[in-house]
Amino acid sequence: MGRRGGAVLLVVGGLVSILLVNHHPAAAVQAGAAEGGDIRRGQELFAPGCSSCHGLQGEGTRRAPSLLGVGAASVDFWVSTGRMPLKTSGDRQAVRKPPEYDRRQIDDLIAYVTSLKPGGPPVPELDLSTADLVEGGELFRANCAACHGAVGIGGALASGRQAPPLRPASAIQVGEAVRIGPGAMPSFGPDTFSHDQLEAVVRYVESLDHPDDEGGSGLGHAGPIPEGFVGWLAGLGVLLLACYWIGERE
Repeated sequence: MGRRGGAVLLVVGGLVSILLVNHHPAAAVQAGAAEGGDIRRGQELFAPGCSSCHGLQGEGTRRAPSLLGVGAASVDFWVSTGRMPLKTSGDRQAVRKPPEYDRRQIDDLIAYVTSLKPGGPPVPELDLSTADLVEGGELFRANCAACHGAVGIGGALASGRQAPPLRPASAIQVGEAVRIGPGAMPSFGPDTFSHDQLEAVVRYVESLDHPDDEGGSGLGHAGPIPEGFVGWLAGLGVLLLACYWIGERE
């Protein structure tokens, strides 16, 4: 068969493929979903890894809430941070740990869960290059510092829970947490934080990973109160040493 015959077969094959996809709408949907994740592979992962708590169709059980309509951001946050699946069903709080799924598997799980029922926040698209760092700091101190600390090191909450440190989180994970409000954290939707404000908060949190200590040592970046306490202790120690030295000279 010559080149002309091969070209004809390619054209005919392409036309047949188009007709088949148009004849089977489900195939077209599946092809589109595969761009970010595969629904079928996600279902195969969900059945052994998630359904025992969340139900075979994500409807929820007594052990775990429904996943219907939670959105892509919620699935990505909980799974990419390793908080889900839980180590044991009796854990008081889901804590960060190495994720059990790789990036492709997480995308597949997102595709499956979001196919069960639409809704919920999407994974945020962030551009921090023009985000307002000053505004982000102001928003963080007003809305987040009470639990996570002034410099994002976390803190204790009621009922034996804690607000986790923010430094291990990626920019996307911070943005997702703001939108979905995981655990005891309140959610901040677009009516509370605009997209620009979300980017500003995320940029500020990211800046905490590399603080600019122009005044000297950051003393662990534990925040102004403990750092000030260390300063007072150091100053008091120097003062006592000075008094002892003066007394010895007399």
